[in-house]
Amino acid sequence: MKGLFNYQWIVKNIPFFLFLSALTILYIANGHKADKTIRRINSTTNELKELQYEYKTLKSEMMFRSEERQVVTATQPLGLQVSKETPVRLKAEKQ
Repeated sequence: MKGLFNYQWIVKNIPFFLFLSALTILYIANGHKADKTIRRINSTTNELKELQYEYKTLKSEMMFRSEERQVVTATQPLGLQVSKETPVRLKAEKQ
């Protein structure tokens, strides 16, 4: 035996080396795909958090503007006022 890696041994094991090369390429591709998926999940999570903050801000603003005092203040320039009279109940006639 002249050496551990002689020409005949290398030629004999070419299919095995090709198999190892294919596995290596698949392993690297899988790692890239996983990184891409994790980045997409993180960006979606951040977008969701931003939308939740925006929802909470708009909800609190809407609740503040729907208070009676704010509605009265907003409608005064239009000439609308709070009615001092009690509402009248209408009765439907039976036919």
